[in-house]
Amino acid sequence: MEKPASFLEGSAARAQAGPSLRSGRHFRFSRHGLQASRVFKNGQVNTVDPELKESFDRLQQCIRHRGRMLVAYSGGVDSAYLAWAAHEVLGDGMLAVLADSPSLSRRHMAEAVGFAKQQGIPLRIVQTSEMQSPDYVRNDGARCFHCKDELFRVMDRIADETGIATVAYGRNRDDSGDYRPGQRAAELHHAVAPLAEANLGKAEIRALAQAAGLAVWDKPASACLSSRLEYGRPVTVEALRQVEEAEDVLSTLGFRQVRVRHHGELARIEIERGELEKAFSLAMLDRITQGVRAAGFTYVAIDTAGYRSGSMNAVLPVSALLSQTSSHAA
Repeated sequence: MEKPASFLEGSAARAQAGPSLRSGRHFRFSRHGLQASRVFKNGQVNTVDPELKESFDRLQQCIRHRGRMLVAYSGGVDSAYLAWAAHEVLGDGMLAVLADSPSLSRRHMAEAVGFAKQQGIPLRIVQTSEMQSPDYVRNDGARCFHCKDELFRVMDRIADETGIATVAYGRNRDDSGDYRPGQRAAELHHAVAPLAEANLGKAEIRALAQAAGLAVWDKPASACLSSRLEYGRPVTVEALRQVEEAEDVLSTLGFRQVRVRHHGELARIEIERGELEKAFSLAMLDRITQGVRAAGFTYVAIDTAGYRSGSMNAVLPVSALLSQTSSHAA
């Protein structure tokens, strides 16, 4: 007999499908856990999926065990959900820390501040100085390490100032297989990852965020603007501005999941394959070209392979990838 799909699986599918499948589903959360009574689903009253309740309870236990904490917060799904969950468990015993620098787009900054304000999450905005580091500006395969190293240095100072000993960030179970040198910085600064400790992956986090009624549940994945620059091209304020303005143009044109990869005079645009078809009318191509050129690029190309997370890492030598694998194994 075929096993029926769980709510968790259904939520993950809806998260991938997008907002058109959203309906009036609301779970009851409290600081005592996800209430296992009832939930509206497709207009019907159903019991809460036990797997989803177990996931939330597991995360609560991890947070409660750690106690008062600072949360590295960017406004993305993972860090936003972690900040929300920490606030649910700890109340004013947590503080979200948002790093403001040229590598954070103004649009994402406003969204992050707006979410924290809407949810009543204590927030501190700090200035980070990675742009002053030659190691970061050089933009080699270790760039992300130097960025996160600066972030956690700042958070360590806040920890000393506030007496909050635990620094947490939004790494989840699925991040372990990616090339993410920033995780090495987290390890060096003894930052903890409650989402990973609770064995939560990306789909589960989106499902839990949707269940909590958080608007970020289907927010497209994002990363800092510096990740759009080809390795070896120095990180400059001007290059980051070009990428930000070009991506804002594409967002205005209705594309949700995009990257503008900076290759000097050439902008290579990655659009999620589900949205790629609407880019290929002559009228839309003209609008894309005009907008991206206005951002400072001479040539505009659309990558026919579509959006791929971390596609710039494909050019890194195998030794760089193996070095991170070794650090995780250690």
